[in-house]
Amino acid sequence: MITSKLVQPPCPEAGPPPASVSVSVVIPCYNERAAVPQLAAGIRPVLDELERRHGSCELVLVDDGSSDGTVDALLQALGSDPRVRLLRHEHNRGLGAALRTGFAAARGEIIVTTDADGTYDFVEIPALLERMGPEVDIVTASPYHPEGGVEGVPAYRLALSRGASLIYRLLLDRRVHTYTSMFRAYRRGVLERVRFCSPGYLAMAEILAEALLAGSTVAEFPAVLRVRRYGQSKARVLRIMVDHLRFQMGLLGRSAARRVGLHRCGGSR
Repeated sequence: MITSKLVQPPCPEAGPPPASVSVSVVIPCYNERAAVPQLAAGIRPVLDELERRHGSCELVLVDDGSSDGTVDALLQALGSDPRVRLLRHEHNRGLGAALRTGFAAARGEIIVTTDADGTYDFVEIPALLERMGPEVDIVTASPYHPEGGVEGVPAYRLALSRGASLIYRLLLDRRVHTYTSMFRAYRRGVLERVRFCSPGYLAMAEILAEALLAGSTVAEFPAVLRVRRYGQSKARVLRIMVDHLRFQMGLLGRSAARRVGLHRCGGSR
């Protein structure tokens, strides 16, 4: 029965289940009914291609307490595909919480995250994975890379994202141009080691920052960020900006403490 795909997510703190597929694609969904037909049409051929290239794959959809019929639309569009699992939050908990649920349930050795709204084309997922070389832990899409680009994104949204990424570059690694992208591929071990606490949109920057601080190797995939084509954005720009500033101040404090520690160690010799 299709409804058998509606399962409660495992407790994220319990850790991911044993891997049994090569690639997991995790897509959080919140009030995305308008985007579901395009999501389904776009992701099916990509899953076919991932199976051809990597042997096995799965799609983990996390409904984050939608109230617009997203769950019914997803079941109708994708419920018959054995590669698809649908997890549900009883109420809206935020993007970060949806990602934690998806990561806990994902079984792939490589875990891809992307938006439900088509801001990055699903067809680029195989190309993103091609950047995952033996020495690479994370591949992140980068519209702010010199070879990337932006199409139709409102200026205020672009200023927030680009400005936040610029500050993260100064605090963490100048070689990484974009810190806020949702479109990424992770090795499973990275997500098992890295802890992130944000319930909301800050989660993307937090994951990447903590991974870099833990010594993970990050490669960029120059990509084009496009304006959402279906539905409405749920981002609260002022709240997201405040969250980024608070987290960046924390990173600055950690960096200062690390420098003090190195100075003391050097002085004690």
